[in-house]
Amino acid sequence: MSYAFTGLVWAMAALALVQGLRRSALWRLGAAAPVDWLSGIAKLPRRYLVDVHHVVARDPYASRMHAVVAGGLIAASVLTAFALLPPLAGFRPYWALVALAFAVSAAGALLVGARRYPHRPKRLSGGRFQYLPVLLLAYTIGGTVTALLLAFDLAGIPVLALPLALAAIGGLGLAFEVRRGPMRHAVAGALHLVAHPRPGRFEGRPDTALQPLDLTAPRLGSEMPADFTWNRLLSFDACVQCGRCETACPAFAAGQPLNPKKLIQDLVAGLSPADPAYAGSPYPGVDEGPCPGSGGPLVRLVGSDAQIHPDTLWSCTTCRACVEECPMMIEHVDAIVSLRRHQTLELGALPEKAVAPIAELRAAGDAGGRPLAARTDFAAGLDLPVMADRGSADVLLWLGEGAYDLRYGRTLRALVKLLRQAGVDFAVLGAEECDTGDLARRLGDEATFQDLARRNTATLARYRFSKIVTADPHVLHALRNEYPHFGARYEVVHHTAFLLELVRQGKLVPGRLSDLSVTYHDPCYLGRYNGETEAPRNLLDTIGVERVEMARHGRRSMCCGGGGGAPVSDVQGERRIPDLRMAQAAETGAGVVAVACPTCTAMLEGVTDRKAEIRDVAELLLAAVEARS
Repeated sequence: MSYAFTGLVWAMAALALVQGLRRSALWRLGAAAPVDWLSGIAKLPRRYLVDVHHVVARDPYASRMHAVVAGGLIAASVLTAFALLPPLAGFRPYWALVALAFAVSAAGALLVGARRYPHRPKRLSGGRFQYLPVLLLAYTIGGTVTALLLAFDLAGIPVLALPLALAAIGGLGLAFEVRRGPMRHAVAGALHLVAHPRPGRFEGRPDTALQPLDLTAPRLGSEMPADFTWNRLLSFDACVQCGRCETACPAFAAGQPLNPKKLIQDLVAGLSPADPAYAGSPYPGVDEGPCPGSGGPLVRLVGSDAQIHPDTLWSCTTCRACVEECPMMIEHVDAIVSLRRHQTLELGALPEKAVAPIAELRAAGDAGGRPLAARTDFAAGLDLPVMADRGSADVLLWLGEGAYDLRYGRTLRALVKLLRQAGVDFAVLGAEECDTGDLARRLGDEATFQDLARRNTATLARYRFSKIVTADPHVLHALRNEYPHFGARYEVVHHTAFLLELVRQGKLVPGRLSDLSVTYHDPCYLGRYNGETEAPRNLLDTIGVERVEMARHGRRSMCCGGGGGAPVSDVQGERRIPDLRMAQAAETGAGVVAVACPTCTAMLEGVTDRKAEIRDVAELLLAAVEARS
């Protein structure tokens, strides 16, 4: 029986390999992508045991379940496979160890089942995932009993071959599921971590910049599954349908027609229409998409009659909450932007309300078509220094799109006053400052973004400065992370980090606003995109406010609803995202919501029934400095 048991494990491995190779034929239909295989394989253990489990551990139950079932399953199977060696096949203590490993995995299988029966959480997909606990239990219980029989030398009794048969049913069933079932994620997930399209994510730094698009390519963006690179197709198959992205998505929460989990599964179905039907939460407020079998690697993905409705594509705020929560490190936003690029550049199929802003960006360098010289109107009476008059400054203050807004003008005035009080040598570009192109790029108009990037890069090259400071996280991200592809490499600092440095250097000496209760809203493009969550909080702490956190904060904060072109895409939902965010702020009881982004300011101030005041961190600091004077 020992060799039959060992043979079962090798048969499982062979079947899994065959199923995996059959699946890989689909991935190879994708475009070429460079992969450092040696580095990826060498770093796989750390990526899996540290990076993946850092995300998995946010759900303690899932973390324990996964560690026990996966660890036990791998250990038990490997130990059984090695029993092929004659010294081990008849070594009873060895089989006791194998039994222990199988028993541990069986406990994990029970945890898997307990999460799905009798009631499955809504975020988890059903279908063949419901059979997974049954297969796991069959394999692990059968394996435990078989190993115990071998450990007690009772394998010669014919009826006791039944546990081996049970293990065979479960084990071969699991291996069979590698191609089109739940176990696909185990194989695809490991390969995805090796060949990840953003390896920088595993190096302890944000790797969030969109890659430039070759505008001379025969096809721009992704129209069909085969337009994605092969390792992107691989990443879609790594999805375990846990639904964490679903619960984090602001558009899904607002009842807009987007569910990141279903989007990924629609991309999988587009590539492999023969796969089992999706059995998770649908897109809110829309009818089900095409029947399984309507896709294929050369069939278009987006359209009113295609796998993905255009409204689903334009609902995304590009906030990366789905990416942040994904335990398999899937890049949902990259896929969405690639699909948008094709819609915009090849088909001209922008949302109706986005056409005018994009046209103005192309023609005037500003989404509102306003004169670039009017960007400094907010500073009337402040004698704002302009770089063209000086040629150099220690700090270039980049104003951004928010400068045209009267409300955010108050924030910029506060920032300018603080810089003057601290004696900072700064200047602005004034009429030479064009939009960075962030809106165009997120809406898929890579051509306009690249044109604006080159124009701004040429302007920056004419002047001398040590760093760029901006109060707009979207500007920060574009200049810091995306402009380097066009030769513009500068130190770019968010205004909260710069002001905190001035306070610590003693150049700004604030008083204390101890009568204020403040909750801070993390902008997506500052926290998730650039990893800056502490500077604004430290700055608030220096002025003595009572700071309370929302349930969702830091890198796991909820979007205000203003990113990714969502305000101009204007896809209707059951609720508004900023209303949801302000409701979360209201739960803290704070009288002030501190912000650090012009888009967040506009979106949150637009909530009509809010009780809290919206104030930028710079405005609060200025009040504290003036209170001390």
